[in-house]
Amino acid sequence: MKLGRFKAAYKGQMELYLKWLDRNERQPGEEAPIGLILCATASREKIEMLELDKSGIAVAEYWTEMPPKVEFERKIREILAEARERLDRRKLLTDSNIQRDIEYFYEPKDDE
Repeated sequence: MKLGRFKAAYKGQMELYLKWLDRNERQPGEEAPIGLILCATASREKIEMLELDKSGIAVAEYWTEMPPKVEFERKIREILAEARERLDRRKLLTDSNIQRDIEYFYEPKDDE
């Protein structure tokens, strides 16, 4: 749990903790550990750019008290709109030739 705004440095800190847990505490048959960073505020764009979901790390915001109903409803609508926008961007990337082009550049070539 962090006070204040999410910082990119928290990713490295959490990765260190997760690697230590994986190496020293993980039991046979257990899945890899996951991390949850709680912050007062978080930038969805920054989190998306850091690709935390691929690292087994999630970031969530916390409130110390419930906001007024109007503010709460506004925040929920904002979160929902951002989630829909992210899903639409993923769909565009998957449905377009951009994804094919990206995969082409990451495929090993015969001379590699």
